[in-house]
Amino acid sequence: MTNATSNKYPAKAHAAKLAAHLAPLNPSYSSATIYLEAQKTRLLEDNDEPEPFRQRRPFFYLSGVPLPDCSLIYHIPTSTLTLFLPPLDPDSVIWSDLIPRKPRPPLRSLKYRLYITTKSRRSASLARSNRDMPHHQNPYEIALLRHANEITTAGHTAVLRSLQSKKNERELEAIFTERCIALGAPKQAYHGIFGSGTNAATLHYVHNDKPLEGKLNILVDAAAEYDCYCADVTRTMPLSGTFSPETRAIYAIVYKMQSECLGMLKAGVQWEEVHVRAHEVAVEGLLEVGILRGGSKEEILSRRTSVAFFPHGLGHYLGMDTHDVGGKPNYGDQDTMFRYLRVRGKLPEGCVVTVEPGVYFCRFIIEPYLKDEKHKGFIDESVLERYWDVGGVRIEDDILITKDGYENLTTAPKRIEEMEKIIDGDS
Repeated sequence: MTNATSNKYPAKAHAAKLAAHLAPLNPSYSSATIYLEAQKTRLLEDNDEPEPFRQRRPFFYLSGVPLPDCSLIYHIPTSTLTLFLPPLDPDSVIWSDLIPRKPRPPLRSLKYRLYITTKSRRSASLARSNRDMPHHQNPYEIALLRHANEITTAGHTAVLRSLQSKKNERELEAIFTERCIALGAPKQAYHGIFGSGTNAATLHYVHNDKPLEGKLNILVDAAAEYDCYCADVTRTMPLSGTFSPETRAIYAIVYKMQSECLGMLKAGVQWEEVHVRAHEVAVEGLLEVGILRGGSKEEILSRRTSVAFFPHGLGHYLGMDTHDVGGKPNYGDQDTMFRYLRVRGKLPEGCVVTVEPGVYFCRFIIEPYLKDEKHKGFIDESVLERYWDVGGVRIEDDILITKDGYENLTTAPKRIEEMEKIIDGDS
């Protein structure tokens, strides 16, 4: 594992970046002071236990402090950053730490309670400014994302090794979580998805408590959070140790979808074009296996029939939040192919984006297409019947965009041969 936090935390560099972003928005901001609060300590309702703590990302970005009840100010004219710690309550010392832990890493997304003050303007919410900030990770942030991915890889590999000895989805979730905690990441980046069989057709399946017996595959979408930075990784695994012919065919399609999209990536690429290429490959593959029929690739794409099988966007920005800011999605888009695309426009150099194509067999989504005159002629129901038990296949990696290409930060096994070897104990 790399030592992701060996360098000094760049709090002032992050504050200067924010100030530079604010400067063209309002002339008075050049003389402003930014005031920001940490997350407050809150008790569970009707209980004397605190709620699980999650630091406000804006505060962590400008401080690197993982403590509640703090605040800070940044005086833009003098580039002075001041941190205020809460007073120590002597009565609480017997219950908690006396000295706060040493602050560590950064933040990027600015979402919650961020105010600036000037002589003429008491306060202004910067929520809109937050959404428009350029999405660019500095080397310190990339190191944290890389380390979160290393821990996540260990978790996915441990799940592969445990597949044939476990009986329930929750046991595999426990295996993954144990590895993350043991390797220094006690928090998950998001609620993990451990969906076996047809549960994998639910994009954000959260129950993780169903038996594995009789199921073909399990879709594992789970990742570690390390010092407030998130990985986001999905793998689809054969529960028996070997993919069925139907799953293998769909997995090959999704693997090609991702590979072709990765080959397009570099700074300045139009994300919508990459997303369209994923749909093109999906249609080509589904035509080949016979699920789609009765029309050309272009005709099926123009009708948007592929959305029945690939209903979500290709990916999203990644940073301190799993779905990080800056993507400028348009959820009101009337074009169903783009409605759930969380990133729009050109990818900037230095951003980290997920590439997560998938093909799913969700009855709730597909069955209306089978009754729709616009789509039903393109779907062969007799062939489709063989694929319902596949559930869903998704492959997701975290990608750093560079000037002339990309770097894949995710190293979790995804080639079929490699996964099957690990499941069988050969690696």
